[in-house]
Amino acid sequence: MKSIIKKYFHFFSFFYSFVRNRFFVMLFLSVVVGLLDGIGLALFMPLLEVINQPEATNTENMGNLAFVIEFLNNLGLRLTLNVLLMALLSVYLIKGIIAFIESYYQVLLRRLFIRKLRFVLIDGLANMRYQSFVKTDAGSIQNSLSGEAGKVVQAFIAYTGTFKALLILLVYLSMAFLANAQFAIFVAIGGLITNFLYKRIYKLNKKLSLKVVAVGHRFQGLLIQSVQYYKYLKATAQFKIYASRLKNFVNELENLQRRMGLLNSIITATREPLVMMVVVVVILIQVNVLGGNLASILMSLLFFYRALNALMGVQSSWNSFLNFSGSIENARSFIKELNDKKEKAISRELSGFGNTLMFKDVSFQYSEDVKTLAGIDLTIQKNETIALVGESGSGKTTLVNMIAGLLNDYQGQIFIDSQPYGDFNPKSIQSKIGYITQEPVIFSDTLYNNITFWAPKTKENKAKFKEVIKKAALEEFVQDLASKEDTNLGDNGIQISGGQKQRVSIARELFKEVELLLLDEATSALDSKTESIIQKNIESLKGKFTMVMVAHRLSTIKHADRIVVLEKGKIEAIGSFSDLLLTNDRFRKMVELQEF
Repeated sequence: MKSIIKKYFHFFSFFYSFVRNRFFVMLFLSVVVGLLDGIGLALFMPLLEVINQPEATNTENMGNLAFVIEFLNNLGLRLTLNVLLMALLSVYLIKGIIAFIESYYQVLLRRLFIRKLRFVLIDGLANMRYQSFVKTDAGSIQNSLSGEAGKVVQAFIAYTGTFKALLILLVYLSMAFLANAQFAIFVAIGGLITNFLYKRIYKLNKKLSLKVVAVGHRFQGLLIQSVQYYKYLKATAQFKIYASRLKNFVNELENLQRRMGLLNSIITATREPLVMMVVVVVILIQVNVLGGNLASILMSLLFFYRALNALMGVQSSWNSFLNFSGSIENARSFIKELNDKKEKAISRELSGFGNTLMFKDVSFQYSEDVKTLAGIDLTIQKNETIALVGESGSGKTTLVNMIAGLLNDYQGQIFIDSQPYGDFNPKSIQSKIGYITQEPVIFSDTLYNNITFWAPKTKENKAKFKEVIKKAALEEFVQDLASKEDTNLGDNGIQISGGQKQRVSIARELFKEVELLLLDEATSALDSKTESIIQKNIESLKGKFTMVMVAHRLSTIKHADRIVVLEKGKIEAIGSFSDLLLTNDRFRKMVELQEF
């Protein structure tokens, strides 16, 4: 039983996890609409008889559908033309009302599914461990969150459409069976035989859908990189070569889509002729060989005509669903991956940084072969300014990332006031950290929203905004903008210079209510004059925040309380600027090379 459910109902379980029992409500409404339509069709037979013979009350030609007429008789209604017409009108009026409810309910169900799916993906990405994120293909993430998510929605629409059409098909087949059981059985068998002819096409469509997803991931990855490295590709005339790679993937995607389109065209073109061939053959056998009642056959045929439309709806919706089935498999695996790689749920909140942040024999490695950090012992006091220096690859940024709670798979222990770092909810730690990286983060939005992170424009926030742009040396820049703080900075801050981007990112962290400032090459993109201004502003924060600075320009860390010299992932020396000049040869050579 489990294997059957896994094989045939795993798609249903995926959709059901989002919409729950609302799915069955939708199906119930579809059945009611189908039943009402069938009852309305059943009324046409006595209506035609009454038109030809006003006194006719014969219901034999209706087979087991005679209950419709018996219901009217039980109400004490005489089967006249007016009664039958009013009954027919009443049935279709009620059907119209239920059909409206059903249609709008489907709209609500789809919107609910779309919203929940996107929320699950967004929350999953937000809760993903940073270490897992950096090891995941960016194209796969981008494609799963955007293009593939849209295809999953289309798959849901096709899947629910298939169920709806299938139930209506069963309703019409049931009524056809009631009208003439023998005829209905023959046609149903013929329909099943024709459906087997399409089985291989459906299987091939599903296989092609999975290929489309895989190629789409690779294409999205290349597309993201073409935007990220546009400047380099353009400046070195390499874009033409890179574009040819993109075009190759476009051709591959289009070829797969063309093959899927060919299969869809075959199904569309052959479905109706095959079904009608079955119906014609069965009628000939029924009338000429078995001597069936032509009137009941025609009544059954009327339902089969409706069933034919429903059958085409089932096949069309199912084939459309199979076109997107690869996207569902991708969504299922992507959601599972997000759940497997999410941060541990820890309820304990950090109220604030206390007196010390301590590293005790901490080691970390990105790969099995090379340790990025090895045996780090370091204690940072509250409101102390610590600078990390060393050659590229010495472990400075890795150490900063560990303080920020981004890297958790380390050996050794990290404490906040003697409490293990891992005992606290990471978000409660990170909410108290300001992180200024060497690559400024600028959102495609206004200057105000970039700095305040979409804080409402209250009187207090506006005053705070003015204060931080002054500290970040942005006052003159803001005044020169046409729309002042409401100026849109463009995608990744394309409208402003590298130095201005860095100042905006610094202002953003100053705007936050943080206790610990991490500055990873925070002034690397600034000219000497601006760097000097911001450096003075940063130094003015000394003693008010705990600050950990990474710098290649040693002039920016002269006034740090302590400087940590790192070499190959180990601490070589710790001391003040002046002390290290006297006691550490490596630091002294670094200073001499920079000639300041």
